[in-house]
Amino acid sequence: MNINFSHALAEHQKAIESVFQQSKKIEEVVDRIVQSIDVGGKVIWLGNGGSAADAQHMAAELMVRYVKDRRPIASLALTTDTSILTAHSNDYEFDTVFSRQIEGIASGVDVVIAMSTSGSSVNIIKAIEAANKKGCFTVAMTGKADSELSSLASVSFQVNTQETARSQEAHTVISHLICEGLDSVYSD
Repeated sequence: MNINFSHALAEHQKAIESVFQQSKKIEEVVDRIVQSIDVGGKVIWLGNGGSAADAQHMAAELMVRYVKDRRPIASLALTTDTSILTAHSNDYEFDTVFSRQIEGIASGVDVVIAMSTSGSSVNIIKAIEAANKKGCFTVAMTGKADSELSSLASVSFQVNTQETARSQEAHTVISHLICEGLDSVYSD
């Protein structure tokens, strides 16, 4: 077997280096989450496919703990309730599966974090539009290309790659850094 991992590793490195260049945005997101939590708000995560799994992962990191023992941080992923996902998609359409949930549970003090490697997923875009309409602070994590999603969010992380796997890896790094920031604020 002759596999060349050089390209994948170079793309990974390029994507992660772009995270370093956006560290001030990470600090801004941590500050906005703290402001939200301190007034009874929550963090809402969403994404499709692998990003849906990442949304669930990050909601758990905040509700349970990341590294340090601390109080739970109100957080949920809109990707976890199969009854809502399937009923809505059956009765309405998949394009509004997340925006409907935002309309029902989000408040203006919440932070909504959307992950979309392309930045063009209609259901993610509609969710951010609904969150903006409610006054939420919105965060987008996308790939390199400018997109409708990146232009809609209050803060947008565009990682320097067009490859789905490398984008998701960088989104995980950004999300874990957000968790680390919150650990430092809320741990005993």
